[in-house]
Amino acid sequence: MTTPTSADGLPPGARGLAMLSVAIGVGMASLDTAIANTALPAIAEQLRTTPAASVWIVEVYQLAMVATLLPFAALGEVAGYRRVAIFGLALFTAASLACALAWSLPLLVVARLFQGIGGAALMGVNTALLRAIFPAALQGRGFGFNSLVVAVAFAVGPTAASLILAVAPWPWLFAINVPLGVGAVWLARRSLPHTERAGHTIDAPTALLNVFAFGLLILTFGDAAHLVGWRQLLPEALGTLILFALLLRRQAGHSAPMLPVDLFKRPLFTLSALTAVCTFATQSLAFVSLPFYFETTLGRSPIETGFLMTPWAALVAVMAPIAGRLSDRYSPGVLGGIGLALLSGGMASLLLLPAAPTPFDIGWRMAWCGIGFGFFQAPNLKAIMSSAPPSRAGGASGIVATARLIGQASGAALVAYCFTLSSSHGTRYALMLGAVFAAVASAASFARLVVRQQP
Repeated sequence: MTTPTSADGLPPGARGLAMLSVAIGVGMASLDTAIANTALPAIAEQLRTTPAASVWIVEVYQLAMVATLLPFAALGEVAGYRRVAIFGLALFTAASLACALAWSLPLLVVARLFQGIGGAALMGVNTALLRAIFPAALQGRGFGFNSLVVAVAFAVGPTAASLILAVAPWPWLFAINVPLGVGAVWLARRSLPHTERAGHTIDAPTALLNVFAFGLLILTFGDAAHLVGWRQLLPEALGTLILFALLLRRQAGHSAPMLPVDLFKRPLFTLSALTAVCTFATQSLAFVSLPFYFETTLGRSPIETGFLMTPWAALVAVMAPIAGRLSDRYSPGVLGGIGLALLSGGMASLLLLPAAPTPFDIGWRMAWCGIGFGFFQAPNLKAIMSSAPPSRAGGASGIVATARLIGQASGAALVAYCFTLSSSHGTRYALMLGAVFAAVASAASFARLVVRQQP
């Protein structure tokens, strides 16, 4: 079968196969962001390591993804989004097999590092691929489906991990990716479109500076949340600033900078990226803090906790396609603003839970949050991608994924800080912050109504 070339999207049959390959890859990469958290106690016990050391299983994956997203997005503009996506799928699949076969913590951490790199290659270009897969008139629907996959995978990760661990040892959490990944690579080679390539080149020193700058940034977030001493935190913060300054200086004058400062000169793009960071921070504040409340305060089991979180994911699944279709007709600023105002109200409603809440008390509030979150994502994706010129789709796609991961990492770090302030009221503080972040995101979304789109 000949791989299609995209002009204004693919025909329906080829479009469905291409979307399926992207969805499998994005789903696996998003799921593995959340799934390992639940498995850490079991992994630490079986590998005979300490809980503190086992945290590297999660942190190295996040660090690898955030640090390499933008270099892979830039590479996609030069080498083609299709090539980068297939490479990412293949590497993620091979690394998943290595994770399943790892017999020691160091080997598992190295395998997770490569898994994160593979996930970054895919996530860095997947939104740009959607722009090539769907015709302009239907791109909102494509972004809606992509939003559904990412949000649901992140939300159901803990439940899926609990169910797998109930019947199988932890290596199966990673082994299950292998047949899915092989199928996704096969589909991708047959169906992903070729796209026009940019004429500029990739500068290796810029890519390395990007990797170290973003890696140190995430490390600094985590250490700040755990209130490490200033003698450790200050050098990390200064190092981060120096690396970003060197990165900006190195890429100055480049027609397509890897850290896309050219796109941030566009008000619509900047407001949309800010909206994404704040919203994913809100989601992370809820999804990291609420399990502690459900299990520690209410005495629920991990599986019960997963089901209590499910209404959020279920309503995202319902609303994301609807919001995607609406975004083809109505302003993303209005749709996102309304959705995020609902999300802020939903987070506030969780603060008003009774002392002994029933599953219904929790469920309708989580559903309320899911409606708001699901109403935001697809319109915001469309706003980010449409505010960038076609030649910079890779840079815009990289910012989509980077904004999501930085928001999630910031939210998780803030949860740790909240629990450092008070172990008994940490969840309450986190929900308060989440409501504030969602309100700021709603304001940023409505602000897009007064800025003009740039060609």
